[in-house]
Amino acid sequence: MTYSEDDFLQLSGIQHFSFCRRQWALIHIEQEWKENLRTIEGSRLHEKAHGEALFEKRGDLLIVRGLPVSSSELGFSGACDVVEFHKDDNGIHLFGRRDSYKPVPVEYKRGEPKKDHSDMLQLCAQAMCLEEMLACSVTGGYLYYGETRHRLELKFNPDLRSEVRSMAAEMHDMFKRLYTPRVRTGVFCRACSLRDLCLPKLCSIRPVAEYIAQNLRGEVN
Repeated sequence: MTYSEDDFLQLSGIQHFSFCRRQWALIHIEQEWKENLRTIEGSRLHEKAHGEALFEKRGDLLIVRGLPVSSSELGFSGACDVVEFHKDDNGIHLFGRRDSYKPVPVEYKRGEPKKDHSDMLQLCAQAMCLEEMLACSVTGGYLYYGETRHRLELKFNPDLRSEVRSMAAEMHDMFKRLYTPRVRTGVFCRACSLRDLCLPKLCSIRPVAEYIAQNLRGEVN
């Protein structure tokens, strides 16, 4: 299946979706947003990454910032923080360049490496967009974390790519149905900027239909 540009979703949304489907729906379906310290620090880090020269050459390395990308297969569009083009005899030819290069996406994050792999999914989705646009293979990239000031190398294996495709399909299905789900709450809700809008405690309350069904079965004390 391929998507038209009118149906494209924000590529960065896959990170929200992986972290919390309700958070993603509030942002991307209900258009709700609220800043907190974490989101402000994250925005500043991305502005710094995009605020420098959009194009830079360092020897055999080309650096492009804020590169727009999209994929008809995934139905995503967005921008890469940084794409490094490394000189490589087995790479691709770029317009106006004599040599061939291998693209390597780099995504900037404010904190430290997460226990889940939501950031990895976002970077892999960027790579899959680059592959479709440039007709090439992107085997790996980097996640740069502002708190540790360290790059984490990531290889885009088949399992990660499969999860990106599966998650993209689920995102499109929910967006088409305009569905905002209830989710299981946890300690991670405390750091969410949308906590006051989400009202996570409401998600722990049983639906009325469930209560009635249990009552009819004699399961309610």
